[in-house]
Amino acid sequence: MPLQVLAQGRESGNLNVIVQPEPPGLMVGILQNATTQLVAGNIYEGLVRLDEKLDPHPLLAQSWEMSSDGLSYTFKLKPGVKWHDGKPFSAQDVVFSVDVFLRKTHVRLRGNMEVVESISALDDLTVQFKLKRTFGPFLALFETGSMPMIPKHIYEGSADFLNHPANNQPLGTGPFKFKKWVKGSYIHLEANADYHQPGVPTVKNLYFHVIPDAAARAAAFESGKVDVAPGGTVEYFDVERLAKLPGAAVTTKGWEFFAPLSWLWINNRKKPMDNPKFRQAIMYALDRAAMAKAVFYGFAKVATGPCNSSIKYYSDEVTKYPRDLDKAKALLRESGYQGETLRLLPMPYGETWQRVAEIIRQNLQQAGIKIEMVATDVAGWNQRLNEWDFDLSTTYVYQYGDPALGVARNYISSQIVKGSIFNNVEGYSNPKVDALFAAGMSEIDPVKRGQIYKEAQKLLVDEVPVAWLHELTFPTLYRKVDNLVSSGTGLNDSLAYAKFL
Repeated sequence: MPLQVLAQGRESGNLNVIVQPEPPGLMVGILQNATTQLVAGNIYEGLVRLDEKLDPHPLLAQSWEMSSDGLSYTFKLKPGVKWHDGKPFSAQDVVFSVDVFLRKTHVRLRGNMEVVESISALDDLTVQFKLKRTFGPFLALFETGSMPMIPKHIYEGSADFLNHPANNQPLGTGPFKFKKWVKGSYIHLEANADYHQPGVPTVKNLYFHVIPDAAARAAAFESGKVDVAPGGTVEYFDVERLAKLPGAAVTTKGWEFFAPLSWLWINNRKKPMDNPKFRQAIMYALDRAAMAKAVFYGFAKVATGPCNSSIKYYSDEVTKYPRDLDKAKALLRESGYQGETLRLLPMPYGETWQRVAEIIRQNLQQAGIKIEMVATDVAGWNQRLNEWDFDLSTTYVYQYGDPALGVARNYISSQIVKGSIFNNVEGYSNPKVDALFAAGMSEIDPVKRGQIYKEAQKLLVDEVPVAWLHELTFPTLYRKVDNLVSSGTGLNDSLAYAKFL
């Protein structure tokens, strides 16, 4: 999948896209929700763009060099790039973004940045990163969602990045500018006429439509009100029917970097969930195969553990958990479960996830675990998980192609930090797991890395810090355009390159 710029020039037209649920905000340096990344990835940019093989290509950086010892990376920035307010983008913005802003706000990046010793602006268009130790997947950190560039002249000197007023008026270097947000209705982005790539964007206006009801989303695509239904926005049972509409098409491309994996958060801090036997009982109680068939219609497969099988160093040499109610009940007795009622917090991402939660409740009740469903909206879900105010909660998490980037954060002790719903929310802590992930991060030999991560996966699957559910595949429906997906991060950074038919 080449990362080429289309030469046809700007097309006169609007592209209408569904966003579900409505994002809690658009400051992608703070919020990592999937829908925030979908919209904000068109406003902000990183230094590189990844293809479907996860190889980096120039974006804000036009070139880079790694030192022979792998401990220094020097980036040459593209000249003439401007922020949306016309101010020049420079190396000082990179240093501020990574070393000041994102270290405080971006939990996933903060964990990986522990390997960085220093970041320096050698001149206005040259940035150098020096590492404490080698880090194999380092360049993958520079894509937009992982390391968005933040305008220094807007945020410098603020004592509170999380509540800065500029978060409500996102300003980046990307192909689209923020224009308007009518809450509950739509988000409007307009083409950046001064974008640094000639002929891009090819779309004049982007409208992200907020349509809470699944049937209404399907109807909006069927009627032509919307042109793109991103993965997860249309019910799985409707995909085949809608894909047969005149001019419609479907693709599962664009998820190579994310490798989505769903699971059930289990709050390890609280009884009875602090007991591995109780957590194992949950795994045996869940009918994950039936769930995949009934809810995802073939677009999901049962997960074997903490790694999606599409990422590097995946291993299936782990304990298996087929549904076995007798074994689940026996483990419950051994764990000392006293019949406490657990609160299940469904992820509020639409009807699909509500049905997943209902099946989980039914499965667990059949094993003898009492469950109370607690409904929230997206903001409430974020807040409860941020504050660890839950017993169980469904989620899906991106894995970013490598265990060091997207898996370790969910299980190492240093990532037990309030304020992020995509780190070690469950509160699991094991010094051996910490040591294994630390070794895997610094090791550069692929064979040795594989052995390390194989051991880590086996240990985690035995201790069940979370109840892994499915490897997810998200089908995207579209019409009216070609070249809709042109990178390994999909619609999050591809919409500017879409070509109207």
